[in-house]
Amino acid sequence: MLEKPMDVLTVFPVRKTKRQKQAFRDAMQTYAASIGYESRVEKGSFGCQNLILGTPEQADYLVTAHYDTCARLPIPNFLTPCNFWLFLLWQLALMLLILGVCILGGLAVGLLTGSGSAGVWVGYLLVWILLALMLIGPANPSNANDNTSGVITLLEIAKSMPKNQRKRVCFVLFDLEEAGLIGSASYRKAHKAQTDRQMVLNLDCVGDGDNLLLFPTKKLKRDRKRLTSLYKACGYFGKKSILLREKGFSFYPSDQANFPWGVGICALKKRGKTLYLGRIHTNKDIILERTNVNLLRAAIITYICRDAAQ
Repeated sequence: MLEKPMDVLTVFPVRKTKRQKQAFRDAMQTYAASIGYESRVEKGSFGCQNLILGTPEQADYLVTAHYDTCARLPIPNFLTPCNFWLFLLWQLALMLLILGVCILGGLAVGLLTGSGSAGVWVGYLLVWILLALMLIGPANPSNANDNTSGVITLLEIAKSMPKNQRKRVCFVLFDLEEAGLIGSASYRKAHKAQTDRQMVLNLDCVGDGDNLLLFPTKKLKRDRKRLTSLYKACGYFGKKSILLREKGFSFYPSDQANFPWGVGICALKKRGKTLYLGRIHTNKDIILERTNVNLLRAAIITYICRDAAQ
């Protein structure tokens, strides 16, 4: 039972198995009704089940987040969305680490069995096993930032949205983001006509960091009117900020990528000039700053309401 959005952190800390997801969706639908929203579950590819609050056909905006829980890894999924070379180096290092483990495993089997072909097949099999563990492995019980923070922020926005604006906004919780953005791809396919015109504000890992960044898609960057309107959500708030990443390298791999007018929203830490996202997918993902939730709630509601007034 959910009495307030922050309860998700303690009542539904893991949403990985079918039973866990079903219990979460049931509670969410009850909560949605208590704050005045109609809701429904929409099935998609590979068994995904997206939860929709509101009426997509009428909405000008989608506020989204994925609710599935990521797999636990021995090292963090370290992202530097604004630094191309560091982003590339980390991805290469991760790939080399995976290949190194697989090669060593294959060599060990080859030496023990005296069969080179057996070693090759074991190494090949290890590649697929490690990739599967990264995507659909055992749940990470520590997921305050990825993506319990996005779920809670979405609920706070839904609860606080003025009643005269609610028909203009639909809230969608995507399933199977961690398996490859499957839930959002299914939603896009089912609602192509609506999402061809809707702004999509996707909340993913917004709980840990003082730098809240908006990452628009390439198509959105080329539309000056739509892009400029996003500055209504930006500003500096003490040591925290909400900023639009309009120029320079930017790559944030999340559900907004499946929509033409998508905006990825995340919280980043800063060391020197490097903005980064760390801790996620590990047991250190335990930070969810309530200030971030409050700032994004106010910023997104202000953006939608001011945009409607023009």
